[in-house]
Amino acid sequence: MFQNVKKVAPRLARHYTAKAKRTVLSQDTTKIKNLEQKISGTHENRVYVWGFQETGALGLQTNIKKAQERYTEMVHHPTRLQFSNNNDVTDVAAGYGFTAYAVKRSDGETLFGSGINTDSQLGFQFKPNVNAAKDPANLDVIIYPTAIRLPRIEGDTDEGMQVRSMSAGRAHLVVVTQNGTVFTLGNNSYGQCGRLIIEEECYTRSAVIHRIPQADICGEEDEIVSVECGQDHTMFLTKLGKVYTCGWGADGQTGQGNYYSAGAITLIAGDIEKERIVRIACASDCVLALNEHGDVFGWGNSEYGQLDDSPDAEMQLSTPRALKLTKDMGKVKDVAAGGSFCMALNDQGLVYTWGYGILGFGPHVEQTSKPQHLLPPLFGRNDFSNATTVVSIGCGVFHMGAINSDGDLFMWGKNRFGHLGLGHKKDQFFPFKAALNGKVSKVAYGVDHTIALCRPHV
Repeated sequence: MFQNVKKVAPRLARHYTAKAKRTVLSQDTTKIKNLEQKISGTHENRVYVWGFQETGALGLQTNIKKAQERYTEMVHHPTRLQFSNNNDVTDVAAGYGFTAYAVKRSDGETLFGSGINTDSQLGFQFKPNVNAAKDPANLDVIIYPTAIRLPRIEGDTDEGMQVRSMSAGRAHLVVVTQNGTVFTLGNNSYGQCGRLIIEEECYTRSAVIHRIPQADICGEEDEIVSVECGQDHTMFLTKLGKVYTCGWGADGQTGQGNYYSAGAITLIAGDIEKERIVRIACASDCVLALNEHGDVFGWGNSEYGQLDDSPDAEMQLSTPRALKLTKDMGKVKDVAAGGSFCMALNDQGLVYTWGYGILGFGPHVEQTSKPQHLLPPLFGRNDFSNATTVVSIGCGVFHMGAINSDGDLFMWGKNRFGHLGLGHKKDQFFPFKAALNGKVSKVAYGVDHTIALCRPHV
């Protein structure tokens, strides 16, 4: 008799112990490929451009025939400028439809320009070897950066003619070189070039480049450190913190205590007389100034409460005045002034805007005379990057921008000409990051185009 025996499979036991020896396969480091990032171009700075292309201000076209074959009215995305691949660009300035580039070159050229040149704001430019009857010698539009030859005198060196500071207005350009010389080019209808106003002066095909020693402006014991152009006026800031102005003063933007145009460059006083000013800002006809203690002063156009939010406020201020509406911001370290709005950045990295326009608070807020700050997350701060903060601000007539500590650029405002660089021409109501392949160090805001100076990611 057989008995059914159920077979039971043996149970496999696993033994775990903390003392068990584990074998680690060491990787052969000699076989790991070392991929080094290739950086195109050997220059320290890159230049990206975007916005209205038709004026030639972007300097992207190298051939008129090709430009006609492939016509592009606007460039909606930041595009790398070929000129900066071949030249060491150290500074940029954006005017109304034109751009200036400060460069270092072995041939001694220090200044280039592209864009509208109807008022000779980019110097006298001509086509060599052409029939003057068929083609005018002077170029009203320059499609690619071309050298602007600043007049030299005996003793001028290539190093001394390097650009220290420069700025552009509606139709004029002002350059300060390292040797302390001021050069002014373009339209002088209101005295913005710092010379005598000549009635009915013709600026087309003009070869006039006015040269002013800085000692004639601020004396031997001081020196000009920066220049700032409004729409049709010019301001000079010195090492001792003094401000000198000239040009159109119909809204009080020259700060000379009157509303007249002036060709003579004049030291201004008011509430800044005993202050050491370290920053001046103006894109149109409203001016902001900042002293070494972080206090804000202003003069010029105040139609939208940019300079005074009181019920009986004046609409134009012809004399610099300490602003009360910025007192609650803390210590301010940067300012910017557009056509109808103002901006301020305090030492906590908070960006404040006020006035009229697209202020960054959404489509339903277009005017406020009380400065309000924008939330830090709008400029890249989050849980993974909680130390990110805004380090500088700027604006054009209709748009604003801010650079954060990571080198990212955020833009907002009117966008009719695609000058926000966001891929379209719709208005942007909140700060939005622009796609740039580099760390942004400076931005020049034109009326319809934008230029960014960047350093490569490393």
